[in-house]
Amino acid sequence: MHDSDPIDDIRAALSAVVKTYDVRGLVGSGLTPEIVTAVAAGFVDEIGAAGSEVVVGHDMRDSSPEFAAAFARGARARGADVVSIGLCSTDESYYASGALNAAAAMFTASHNPATYNGIKLSRAGAQGISLDTGLAAIRDRAAAYLAEGLVEVDRPGGCRELDVLADYAAYLRRLVDLNGIRPIRVVVDAGNGMGGLTVPAVLGQAAGLPALPIEIVPMYFELDGSFPNHEANPLEPANLVDLQAAVVEHGADLGLAFDGDADRCFVVDETGAAVSPSAVAAIVALREIARVRATDPDADITIIHNLITSNIVPETIEAAGATPYRTRVGHSLIKDAMRETGAVFGGEHSAHYYFRDFWSADNGMLAAMHLLAEFGSQDRPLSELAAVYSPYSQSGEINSSVEDVPAAYARIVETFTGRAEFDELDGLTVTGLTDESEPFWWFSVRPSNTEPLLRLNVEAADIATMARVRDEVLGLIRA
Repeated sequence: MHDSDPIDDIRAALSAVVKTYDVRGLVGSGLTPEIVTAVAAGFVDEIGAAGSEVVVGHDMRDSSPEFAAAFARGARARGADVVSIGLCSTDESYYASGALNAAAAMFTASHNPATYNGIKLSRAGAQGISLDTGLAAIRDRAAAYLAEGLVEVDRPGGCRELDVLADYAAYLRRLVDLNGIRPIRVVVDAGNGMGGLTVPAVLGQAAGLPALPIEIVPMYFELDGSFPNHEANPLEPANLVDLQAAVVEHGADLGLAFDGDADRCFVVDETGAAVSPSAVAAIVALREIARVRATDPDADITIIHNLITSNIVPETIEAAGATPYRTRVGHSLIKDAMRETGAVFGGEHSAHYYFRDFWSADNGMLAAMHLLAEFGSQDRPLSELAAVYSPYSQSGEINSSVEDVPAAYARIVETFTGRAEFDELDGLTVTGLTDESEPFWWFSVRPSNTEPLLRLNVEAADIATMARVRDEVLGLIRA
C-alpha cells in the first residue's frame, strides 16, 4: 500500500472549505491563517492582480481581523497592493470593489454560527467567482503553496487603509431618494451583525448625511461575533421573533432584519407578520422598471428571478411590460446572469436582491430602501401593500435527509406523470396540469450543494391545495 501524497491531503482539506460560491469552514480546524494566506496568493495569481489593488474587508467575528491580516500577507507576497477597508458589510465590500474597480476579499461566514468564518471573493467590479469561474483553480494554486511554501515576488505589494462607509452610504442615497416619503417608524434587528454599522450610516446621520423622515428603533446594533441574542440568520423563523414582538410593542410601521454580513434583508409588517421575499422582489422590480421607463420609455428591460420565487414575481414583471428571466438558485449564478442579460434587477426567494446600478451585485440595504420608498409614498399599512404581491400560498423551504436522491426523483416522476409537466433547470420542478376544477400548483425539489438533503418548495392557488401537494411530495421524498 502506498502512503498518500501530502499534496492530496492538502487538496482534500482545501476542498472541504472551498464551496461552490465561497470559502467557508470551522475556525481552527477547517480555516486557519496559513490556509487563508495561501488562498490569497492563489487568488492574486489566478486573476492576475499583481501590480493592482485588492480590497480586503471583514465582519465583526472574533477571527476576522486575524484572517484579514493573513490574507493581506499572501496577497502582498504575490505583488498585489492591499486596500484595507476594515469592518464592513459584504455589500460595502462590493461597493469598494466596484468604485475602485479592484478585486476584493470579504471575511464573513454570513449567517453561520460564531464558530465559522469564510471568504467571499470578487474580481474587479464586484464580479463573483464560483468553482466554475476560478475558485477551483485558486484552490489548486493554494494547495501547491501550502505543500511547497509561498514564494514572494521580487516587488511585494504595499498596503493602505481606506474608510468607505460614508461614500457607500452617499452612493445608496443617490440611488433611492427617501427625502419625500411620509414619516415612518422602523424597528431594525441587526442581529449583532454588520447592519449595526451600516444602518445608522445609510438611514441615519452617522456618516454625516442629512436626516431622513425615518425613525429607527435599533435592536442588537452592538457588533458582537458571538451572536449573544440570536443567530444572525433571519431565514429561520425563530430568529425573527424578537423583531416581530418589538414592531408591535413600538407601534412601528414595519421591521427589518439583516443577516450577519448585512447583505440580506428580511421584512415584517406592522402586525409582526413576515413579508415574503418574493413580495419584496415584485415591489422592487416594479420600481426599477418604472425608473428605467422614466428616461427610456421603449427600453427592453429584463428582470431576473430564481425558480423558487413565487409566480407573482414573473407575473408582475410581465404585467409591467418587462421580460422575466428564470435562473437556477445561487448567488454567483445570478450575478453572472445579471451581466449576461443586462438585467436591471434580480430577486431571490432567499432575500438576496441584485442591482445593475450596484455592479450587478446583491445589496439587502438597497432593497430595503426601495421598500421604504414605496411604502412611504402611499398611505396603506404594509400588510395591505404586501398582500397585493402575496396572493398565493407557499410552503416555505422544507428540508429532508435523503440517502438516495435519484430514487426519490424516480418516485416523484412516476407519481406525477400525466398530472404535471417536468423541468430540470435546477433539481426537479413539477407544475400541475390544471383546469377549471384544479387550482394551480407547482413544486421544486433540489439537492443541497453541501449536505445529503432535498429541499422542497411548494406554491399553490390556495392553502388547501398547497398542503395536499406538500404532504404528497414529502411522503414520496421520505418513503
